[in-house]
Amino acid sequence: MHVLAVLAAALLFGTTGTSQALGPDDTTPLSIGVMRMVIGGTGLALLAFTLAARHARRRPPSEAALRLGLAPLSLMILTGACLALYQPLFFLGTERNGVAVGTVVALGSAPILAGLLEWALTRRVPSGTWMIATALATLGVVFLGVGGSADAAGAGTDPVGLLGSIGAGASFAVIANAQRRLLDAGWDPFTVVGAMGASSAALCALALPFVDVSWLSSPGGWPMALWLGLATISIAYVLFTWGLSGLTAATAATLTLGEPLTAGILGITVLSERLSVLAIIGLVVLGAGLALLAWGSRQPRDAEPFAVEG
Repeated sequence: MHVLAVLAAALLFGTTGTSQALGPDDTTPLSIGVMRMVIGGTGLALLAFTLAARHARRRPPSEAALRLGLAPLSLMILTGACLALYQPLFFLGTERNGVAVGTVVALGSAPILAGLLEWALTRRVPSGTWMIATALATLGVVFLGVGGSADAAGAGTDPVGLLGSIGAGASFAVIANAQRRLLDAGWDPFTVVGAMGASSAALCALALPFVDVSWLSSPGGWPMALWLGLATISIAYVLFTWGLSGLTAATAATLTLGEPLTAGILGITVLSERLSVLAIIGLVVLGAGLALLAWGSRQPRDAEPFAVEG
């Protein structure tokens, strides 16, 4: 069941770019991101905190979880801010470069940037497996950047969109490291993810009066917003968090590859996106790097500091 939960979450995550592309034409990356997190962050907080309360009744929380000091509170707010920032950056990447390229670059850069950030924070030397995987993934992103869409007549990938996707990956890298510190300190996983949802929803609610969400009244506006919020945030993150509780890092890492795979397949089949030969090679090379990173995460975290944990 844990395997199915993580796989289901990955598949839901993978529908994000296609859902945006099939939605109203007058949307913007910022307005979609804000609306997605107001809905999804609120739903995530309600679901996660409910599950955290049930978990606390079965297993008393640690002393750390009973002390909400400045440091853990700051980390929880930071994860919410990064999740809120992730939204417009991700949608900017998919809008400029298509769902397949934008999603794969964002997701492919995330574990690499998370590893680099952990390296900078902990000063632990990365493993040889991680270095090779990083080199492959970086090369894949370069190929994608140069190749781009086959419909672009050799124009390559839009650099602003590429930066947006990499920025989304960097936002996730900060989330991963901040949540890792909270979990290591003894905080309940559902409390951590619930706090992320609540803080991201609050921050986006403050921005809501300053963005144009008139597209909600367009055909498909509300269905897209509800799907992006409830399905790809609230339900997906709860499934993902629960699934991780019963899996090794290696298994979880392998299953999360279902997200870019889903996005790529939907982009090519549903949206009829065509990639150049070089971009396809980039997808394959990037996938090989991620697969190697997943394989390397079979080792214990102390021995393999850059294991992918979602």
